[in-house]
Amino acid sequence: MRGRILAVMTGVVLIAASAWSETDLLTRAQGMFKPLPTSPPALKDNPASPEKVELGRMLYFEPRLSASGLISCQTCHNVGLAGVDLQETSVGHGWQKGPRNAPTTFNAVFNTAQFWDGRAKDLAEQAKGPVQASVEMNNTPEQVVATLKSLPEYVAVFKKVFAKEAEPVTFDNMAMAIEAFEATLITPNAPFDRYLRGDAKALSASQLEGLGLFMNKGCGSCHNGVNVGGNGYFPFGVVENPGGEILPKDDPGRFKVTNTASDQYVFRSPSLRNVALSPPYFHSGKVWSLRDAVTIMGSAQLGIKLDQGQIDHLAEFLDALTGEQPQVLHPVLPAQRIATPRPELGS
Repeated sequence: MRGRILAVMTGVVLIAASAWSETDLLTRAQGMFKPLPTSPPALKDNPASPEKVELGRMLYFEPRLSASGLISCQTCHNVGLAGVDLQETSVGHGWQKGPRNAPTTFNAVFNTAQFWDGRAKDLAEQAKGPVQASVEMNNTPEQVVATLKSLPEYVAVFKKVFAKEAEPVTFDNMAMAIEAFEATLITPNAPFDRYLRGDAKALSASQLEGLGLFMNKGCGSCHNGVNVGGNGYFPFGVVENPGGEILPKDDPGRFKVTNTASDQYVFRSPSLRNVALSPPYFHSGKVWSLRDAVTIMGSAQLGIKLDQGQIDHLAEFLDALTGEQPQVLHPVLPAQRIATPRPELGS
C-alpha cells in the first residue's frame, strides 16, 4: 500500500506554478477541488429542521452531558476557535489527557468519516464517542438520558423535534440533534472558494504560486475535493519517518479499527480548511508552526526538501483556505432541577 501511495504522490509532473497560464492553473484547480457550498448539506437519514438544529446547538454547549458537568462538545471544539481547543491533546474527565489532537468540527460534515482513524461513519456516531470515553466526558447513555429527562425544557423540545417517536428522549436522538447542528458549522467564501468560482484576483501572486506547488508537488493527492482533505486514508511517513514525537509508535492509527497490517500508522487525511487557525498539527498535536508542518509533510510524505520560498508560498496558499467563521450564540440552558444527576468530578 505504501509503495502504491508513494507512486501516486511522486508520479506528478513537477512544473513551477509560474509556468502555467492563469487559465490553466484555474482549470487544474477546479478539477481537483470544489468550493464549499454556502448552506449546510442534507444529512442522510437525519432530516434537519430549525428546531432540531436549535436543540443540537443547546446540546453542543451542554456540559451536563458529561459525568463531571464541566465538559461539553464546545470544550474541545470551541466555535470561537475554528472548532478546536488549541491543545496538543484535549483535557478531559479528571484532568486526563486524550491520546490524539481534537479535529475541528468546522466543515466536518464533508469528511468521509470522523475521527483520525475514521471509526465513526458520520457526525451522529461521532457525537456518541466522547460522551462515553473515560478520558473525555466519562458518561453513560443511561445517565445522559436521565439528565435530559430531568429537565422539562429538554423534554418538551425533544417531543417536538422527534414527535413521531413514542420515546423521543434517547441517546441516539441526542446524537442526531448534535449532528444537525454541527452540519451548520461550515466556513464558505474563503479566498480559495472565490477563486474556484472564477474570481482570478481572489488569491495573491504568492498564494497562486503556493497553489501551483500544492498541486504539482503532490499535496493534492491526499488533500483534494470540497474539504481539501478528509476523504481518504494514508500512511504517515510514506518516505521518511517524521520522528517518534510526531508519530508516536504506540498509536498505530487505523490499524486499531481494521486490524489490517497495511493500516499500521494510517490516518484519515485531515481537511486543510481553516488550517491556519487550528494549530497544533497532526494527530499527535506536536507541531505548532504551519510552516514547520508544511516542511514535515514535504519530507515525510513526498520525500522532498522544500526551500524557504516554497514553504512560504504553500503556507500563504493554506491561509487562503480560511473561510467565513460561523457566528454561534451561546444558548441559555435549562436550569438544574432536584432530580438532575449530581456531577462526579473524578480525581
